[in-house]
Amino acid sequence: MAEQTLDLRGLRCPLPALKARKVLGKLVPGDALVLECTDPLTAIDIPNLVRETGDVLESNSESPGLLVFRIRKAGERKA
Repeated sequence: MAEQTLDLRGLRCPLPALKARKVLGKLVPGDALVLECTDPLTAIDIPNLVRETGDVLESNSESPGLLVFRIRKAGERKA
């Protein structure tokens, strides 16, 4: 299981969600994607994206000026 970090700081809606969707499409089940965002609207957009894709939002945290989301790619892992 790999983990990838995507720096989306400075990007405004809808770019963070679009870029995250593109990367999620390339991950294999079990992989994790960490998103670092500064746009406050990602607090709405990223959870909605995860619901649409069927993946798992494992955690999200917010500090002044930074939102961080950790998404686990859902699905069956191939042995």
